Amino acid sequence: MGGVVLMLWVLGHQGRAQVLGSVFAGAAAVQRGAVMIRDMVHGRWGVDILALTAIVSTVAVGEYIAALIVVLMLYGGSALEDYATARAKGELSALLDRVPQTAHREQPGGKLEDVAATQIVPGDVLVLRPAEVVPVDGRLLSAAGSFDESAITGESLPVELVRGGSVLSGSGNGAAAVRLAATAAAEHSQYSRIVALVRDAAASGAPVVRLADRYAVPFTVLGLVLGGVAWLISGQALRFAEVLVVATPCPLLIAAPWHFSAA
Repeated sequence: MGGVVLMLWVLGHQGRAQVLGSVFAGAAAVQRGAVMIRDMVHGRWGVDILALTAIVSTVAVGEYIAALIVVLMLYGGSALEDYATARAKGELSALLDRVPQTAHREQPGGKLEDVAATQIVPGDVLVLRPAEVVPVDGRLLSAAGSFDESAITGESLPVELVRGGSVLSGSGNGAAAVRLAATAAAEHSQYSRIVALVRDAAASGAPVVRLADRYAVPFTVLGLVLGGVAWLISGQALRFAEVLVVATPCPLLIAAPWHFSAA
C-alpha cells in the first residue's frame, strides 16, 4: 500500500495519495489499537501506545507521510516479533523432540529392561543402541564410543570417548552399541537443564523488551505532555503531532524484537 501511495505522489496525484495514505494509516491504527486495548485489559502495556497516538495525530493534521513511516515501523516490529517467537518455539520444539522417553536398563545377568527415562537413577547400567540419544548423563563402560554432541555443544564432528569418559545426555550414539553407567537422573542431567533454560528464556523475553514495556506508560505520558505544551505555546496542532512523531520510539519497536530474536 505504501508503494501505491508513493507512486501516486510521484505521478503528481498528491490529493489522492493523501487520501489513500490517510485511510490506510487510520485503518492500521484501528486494527492495532484493538490489539493494544485487549493487551491493556490483561495488564500488558507496550511501547506502541505512543506510536498509535502519533499515527492518529499525524493523520488528523494531514501529515500522512509521517503516519505511514510510523505504521511501517510499528508493523515491521510486529513482524520481527512474530519471527522471533516462531524461532524460539521451533528451537524449543526441536530440543524437546530429542528428549528420550525410554531407556534400556541392564539387569543382573545381562537382561535388558525398557524403562521410562524418568525412572533412571545414578548407578543404573544402560545400553545404547546405534544412533540412539543418550537419556541421562553417564560414564562410558565400553572400551570406546563415538558420540554426536552437536545438539549440545555445536561441535559438528563426533567426539571419540574411551572407557571412563563422561557422556552427555542429549548426545547421539554412533554406529556401535555401548554400555554406560548413569551418573545423574534425567531431571538433573545436562540436556534437561538446557531445555529448562531455553523454556525460561522464551517465556521471559529479552531484557530490552522487558525494559521497554516497563517504561512504556511514563514515556507515553511524558510525550503527550510535551506535545500538549508545544501545541499550547505555538497555537498549532501540527506541533503536537511533530512532537509525538519525534518521541515515538520507532527504533525501539524494531530493536526489541530483533534483540530477542538474536538472543
